[in-house]
Amino acid sequence: MEYDNEASTEVQTVPSDVPSDVPSDVPRTPNTELRKLLSFKLYKRRWFVLLVLCLLNCSNATIWLTFAPVADQSAQFLKVSLEKINWLSLVYMVVAIPFSLGTTWMLDSVGLRSTLILGAWLNMFGALLRFFGKPAGGGYEIKYHFAMMGQTLGALAQPFIIFTPTKLAALWFPDHQRATANMIASMSNPLGILLANIISPMVVKTSAQIPDLLLAYAIPACFICFLATVGIRSSSPPTPPSASAESSSSEPFIQGIKLLLKNKAYLILLVCFGSGIAVFTCFSTLLEQILCVQGYTNDFAGICGALFIVFGIVGAAALGLYVDKTKNFIEATKINMSFTALACIAFSVVSLIPNQKAAVAAVCSLFGFFGFSIYPVSMELSVECSYPVGEATSAGLIFVSGQVQSVLYIVILQLLTTRLTEAPLSTCGDAILSWKVPMLVMAGLCSFFTCCFLIFFHTRYRRLEAEEQATYGNKQCDVWTTNHVEHAPSVET
Repeated sequence: MEYDNEASTEVQTVPSDVPSDVPSDVPRTPNTELRKLLSFKLYKRRWFVLLVLCLLNCSNATIWLTFAPVADQSAQFLKVSLEKINWLSLVYMVVAIPFSLGTTWMLDSVGLRSTLILGAWLNMFGALLRFFGKPAGGGYEIKYHFAMMGQTLGALAQPFIIFTPTKLAALWFPDHQRATANMIASMSNPLGILLANIISPMVVKTSAQIPDLLLAYAIPACFICFLATVGIRSSSPPTPPSASAESSSSEPFIQGIKLLLKNKAYLILLVCFGSGIAVFTCFSTLLEQILCVQGYTNDFAGICGALFIVFGIVGAAALGLYVDKTKNFIEATKINMSFTALACIAFSVVSLIPNQKAAVAAVCSLFGFFGFSIYPVSMELSVECSYPVGEATSAGLIFVSGQVQSVLYIVILQLLTTRLTEAPLSTCGDAILSWKVPMLVMAGLCSFFTCCFLIFFHTRYRRLEAEEQATYGNKQCDVWTTNHVEHAPSVET
């Protein structure tokens, strides 16, 4: 049942009389919370707020990976080594970890609007600083420092943006649209990664075209900042879209952290899903290095990365719609995690075999389809199992767990590589490394934490239960309210 939009006309759907067969100790007036539920309104501007978040998420991802797809040209333009160019991307991980807790506090305490606007301004200043940071008599070293400062501002903006989907879905969307809204906002980040991998090589053919690329990313960042500053007028709609949004009383930040540390189900999700994020980061970061040893070109690795993201977005869209209708968060997550582990095992095998382009591309597609689809559902599941802890805190800590484990996994996998004396098919250049052991370790870690999640994770849907309690009140009225809700006239827009 969906109600309008910007108009605030309240629709009365509860009959004023009470049947005579209702027990005498039941109040003679309809449950007040039920009356509120039947007059909940949805505002069209929720889609605008979601659009701004999606654009902002996409822009921040393109700023993150601006230089990676054109690393050689960037190194020539900035007159630095490839290692320093890699740090322009790695700074996002380094900055995100220590600043994440402050971001979760701000989202749950200060509000959605202030957080999003601050993230939009940081994102814009970072993009502009990179473009205007031209050497004025100070040489190319200054240009690199300006680029790094711009990347750092973008990295500071990332937590403000990437932690927001669960909070926005909870405040602006009803229960039957929350998972879908979370999915749309979350998947705009990998879409930005895909766009960066397409746009950067398309714009930059020579090192002299790097300023054109920086301008191409700065213009959208300025426009999105304008939309956020002018268009987002409040952190929440005038009236709540659901019972949990109306009765939301998030625990104070420190108290929320304490509750999470005592929540067994949440801790299992924190570690196991954080490990999944780390595996996906390793896959995205090391894909080209893994495939080049067996003779696969950079172009083919790029195609596999694109398939990974595109099929991931498709899978996330399908699963988000399914979960919104069924509320089967746990079942959907466990099934998809199982298929993700199988896809990871398959990739660890086929990536070590030369001349198997079709198999490698198919496995990368399946890996993305099942793996990416877990992300928005798991974020919603983190809120369900930790309610009434703030949405930003519960989802944000999982992201931090993923970042910490990502750094750890990448270091471990690189340490496990061995240098090959010869690899006749290699397209890697001078550094020829064997990835056999690291791939098996990655598949083993993915399988181990998947098994732990399947066996040990059990939880109640605390937020849905709270909504039901707020809706129907005490159990004595359940039969009466259920019968009258079923026969109440529906109103559609």
